[in-house]
Amino acid sequence: MKRPFPTAKIGFLGGGQLVRMTLPAAARLGCEIHVLDPDPQCPASALAHRFSCGALDDPAALRALVEANDVTTYEIEAVDTTTLLTLEAEGHCILPSPRIVAIIQDKLKQKEAFAEAGLATAPFLACDEPSVDALIAFGAPLVQKARRGGYDGKGVTVFTDLIREDAILPVPSLLEAHVDFSHELAVMVARTPRGETVCYPVVEMVFDPAANLLDTLLAPARVPEATAEAAQALALAAVEALGGVGLFGVELFLTRDGSLLLNEVAPRSHNSGHWTAEACLTSQFEQHLRAILDLPLGSPEQLRPAAMLNLVAGAQAKGPATITGLEAALAVPGCTVHLYGKAEARPFRKMGHATVLASSPAAALEAAQSLRNALRFGEP
Repeated sequence: MKRPFPTAKIGFLGGGQLVRMTLPAAARLGCEIHVLDPDPQCPASALAHRFSCGALDDPAALRALVEANDVTTYEIEAVDTTTLLTLEAEGHCILPSPRIVAIIQDKLKQKEAFAEAGLATAPFLACDEPSVDALIAFGAPLVQKARRGGYDGKGVTVFTDLIREDAILPVPSLLEAHVDFSHELAVMVARTPRGETVCYPVVEMVFDPAANLLDTLLAPARVPEATAEAAQALALAAVEALGGVGLFGVELFLTRDGSLLLNEVAPRSHNSGHWTAEACLTSQFEQHLRAILDLPLGSPEQLRPAAMLNLVAGAQAKGPATITGLEAALAVPGCTVHLYGKAEARPFRKMGHATVLASSPAAALEAAQSLRNALRFGEP
């Protein structure tokens, strides 16, 4: 089949590090990337083929992006889906569909969609007016999640026993039973318009409790093969229940009794898939493009054990971004450092990540964890 050059013009809603890391794959496939972002210094602004500075809820800016490209997709799901649904109805290609993104944007609707499909999740309840009495009635331990707008650890509060009024998020929320889990797992799933699917190996995630952000990741996860296969099946079922086309990051809990529960889904490339750039035959970033362009999906085969460490600015970080310890990190065998090009350091801001390949999962994890105190950003 003959294809024009560029093979596709792709619009990205958001210009953060996910697009920045997708650009090499786009270049290999002969695609041009057009980014819309409100920040003129966003990580992809200087590297994309075309950059437009504009809000992701500005109907005019959204229309201009969508009309200028063959397909439009997402770097972040905090977008105006009403306008995008109108554009989709007019015949423009937007993947995943804004209908799906509208469900995912609202954590309650997302949970309800999974429950309606018969997929296992933690018990939950809508709470439009959170109060001490409402949380006590639901029962601790519990997690309060803002229905909309939560991102990178924001919009989530965990109550283990004492429910303090000053800690309650004053917004319409989802109350969820706190899961007694042994592992937090994730699976990247790709699905094309024709229905072709692939699942990446299951990974194990460890979160920083202070920042509520992913700290370290191990691939493959230290779980039995049967559990990994069940996790992949549940992740795929979640994407299919949504009718999703594109790339999806699916987070799950493995409970102490061996059950799997869906946590959340992201309709885009995801922090839990960064390791694929070094460790798999096809990176999540290339897979995203293949899926939305309805190209044959690449093999997700993992070549070597891998561990990833998120590089996050410290609690006191502020001002122009600075990095210390880069030389030491690059001296670690099998280590690849990705810096996101963010000019300013802020408390707990993601500044980059490091992936280490090794002969065993344990060796990779030990090497990645050794970088934690070496690489620092924006500290006095």
